Amino acid sequence: MVKSKHQAFRGRSKMELFHMGSFIACFLFACSEAAPMFGEILSPNYPQAYPNDALESWEISVPSGFGIRLYFTHLDIEPSQNCEYDSVKILTGDHLEGQLCGRKKDNDGSRILKEFYVPQNTLTVTFQSDFSNEERFTGFAAYYVAVDVNECTDFVERACSHYCNNFIGGYYCSCPPAYMLHEDQKTCGVNCSGNVFTEPTGEITSPNYPSLYPENSHCDYRVVLEPGYRVVLTIKNKDFDIEPADSEGNCPDALTVSAGDQRFGPFCGKTFTGPSEIRSPNHILDIDFRTDESTQGKGWKIRYFGDPVPCPQTVTPNSVLDPQRQLYVFKESVKVTCIEGYEIVTSQNSFTSFYSMCQSNGEWRDAHFRCEPVECGVPDDVENADVHYITGPGRTQYQAKIRYDCHTYYAPKTEGNRIYQCSATGQWVDENQKTELPVCIPVCGVPRNPIQNTGRIFGGTRAERGNFPWQIFFESPRAGGALISDRWVLTAAHVVERNPNPTMYAGLFSVGVQTLQSAEPLAVDEVFVHPGWKEVTGETRTDFDHDIALVRLKKPVKMSPTVSTICLPGASPEYDPAERTLGYITGWGSTADKQRTVFLMKAWIPVANMEQCRSVKPEVKGASDYRFTDNMICAGDGQSDSCSGDSGGAYALVDPHEETRYYVAGLVSWGPKCGTYGLYTKVANYVEWIAEVMSRQPAEEEEE
Repeated sequence: MVKSKHQAFRGRSKMELFHMGSFIACFLFACSEAAPMFGEILSPNYPQAYPNDALESWEISVPSGFGIRLYFTHLDIEPSQNCEYDSVKILTGDHLEGQLCGRKKDNDGSRILKEFYVPQNTLTVTFQSDFSNEERFTGFAAYYVAVDVNECTDFVERACSHYCNNFIGGYYCSCPPAYMLHEDQKTCGVNCSGNVFTEPTGEITSPNYPSLYPENSHCDYRVVLEPGYRVVLTIKNKDFDIEPADSEGNCPDALTVSAGDQRFGPFCGKTFTGPSEIRSPNHILDIDFRTDESTQGKGWKIRYFGDPVPCPQTVTPNSVLDPQRQLYVFKESVKVTCIEGYEIVTSQNSFTSFYSMCQSNGEWRDAHFRCEPVECGVPDDVENADVHYITGPGRTQYQAKIRYDCHTYYAPKTEGNRIYQCSATGQWVDENQKTELPVCIPVCGVPRNPIQNTGRIFGGTRAERGNFPWQIFFESPRAGGALISDRWVLTAAHVVERNPNPTMYAGLFSVGVQTLQSAEPLAVDEVFVHPGWKEVTGETRTDFDHDIALVRLKKPVKMSPTVSTICLPGASPEYDPAERTLGYITGWGSTADKQRTVFLMKAWIPVANMEQCRSVKPEVKGASDYRFTDNMICAGDGQSDSCSGDSGGAYALVDPHEETRYYVAGLVSWGPKCGTYGLYTKVANYVEWIAEVMSRQPAEEEEE
């Protein structure tokens, strides 16, 4: 505890009053109220016995420029070896100035028992007691006063590098001519800071080089070149002479170079120990030279030059540069061209090349342009096919591959590559670089359900669902037809000669009333009757030559388990069936009991000699002679036969080149008598006409 001013002066000796009075002037004219010039410290409960387990500290502070003199006038603390029990300690920072215990008394309080002096302006006093004070020791009494410090003489370390001037409460330093006082207000040195070098090349030397450099100096130099050039320094051994390092390896005088985040040095001695070249990562480099007050050398000479910043060998990935060089540097220009299959796409346009320049930051101008793979876009849809992405889901860029897979019941129209690749032109092309898309057409002539080779139409047996998916049902007049593509039906001419818009169904097995009411008829676009077909009016027809017609549908029929096409005959002689070749006839015509069946019937009959058909006596009375031509096939075995209501249906034979499929060898045309032999339009004779008609485009498509 520090008491008031009046308490501090009571009972002091003349010597104490003299010392204290000598500082009253400083207190009045130069000292801050926050830092008093004197004060008193008493142990707890003084002058009564101090308490047990006490711990108290006093922080003493006087104005800057003064030291502290601490006087003890009363000391009554439990004695112990090394003051282990109770004690008072005097500390400056972490340094113990003294530790007191024991009993020393001055009855009138005027005699100084113990004195401490520290040249610092702060001091700590700490009192500590243990668990017992049985003899009731009374502690201590002390006071302190501020004492002027002569900084110029009282410290071992020099206060000033050259001239020191003391005054009460402080001191100041001064310098000889041509020197200046540094910011620390203690050190004198020459003015060698703030030097900036901007020329592309040059030399920098220490002050007075090659004469001795000045002591206590701090020189800094900065090289600032045009952005885009890195600073490079070189120092030769013959141009370097700085005071050598001390025994601990520290440089009293030191040269240091700072380049970006790198620091080189400090360097000193008779030989330069740094790298042969010091390179800055940018266009700025700093040189720092510091000297102390002792030995000097001739100094140093540095040469510098600007090294242009290099740019990467690539402006943007997937491109080539013109001209090609091993090194590109600041201000050089190149033409950047994307490699094949790559392009640069912006919000306005796309292009494949641009010009760029190496910039001061070591980056290419317009390096944000990216040569990206050419985009071919989503592949065009192919009817009745799916797109499979071979090189990854949804990938549509350069060199991406896709494959068109026809749907179930469909197959490619022509053999060839179904794999397409995204080309450098941004188009999907096949292996022949063609852009034509594949065409998926229905698989023809393949029953969805294997056919059992038994039964007959006229009195025959019922077919099974899916046996003959190409079968077409004509409602009125009841007849049949064969689906030969998803938009074309082949039938007999006499079925449609007077019915340009027949009601037809595909995929039926039963033709009962309820079935027809729930089924959707095929929409007819146009009927084409063979031009060789002769119209007959008012008499019984006996001429069925060219009994063939085509019906074009308005929209494609979707293939399914019950709907499919039958193949047309090929051009080879094998498609002209020989006698005894077996084939199927199907339909909903009359059976042996003269009733029309509700379910699709089938019969397995052979090709017969034409004379067999000629020998049958016609069933129609009064009919004149029937005409037999080479455009007809005679088929039957005298028992199984087609009959009324079966006209236009296919006579399906196994394909001679593919045993798993059937082709339409004939169309049910006419017969002398049901249940014997029948005549079928020979489709092989009309393949060219069929192809020519099917190539015609509908009127609305032609207009488009």
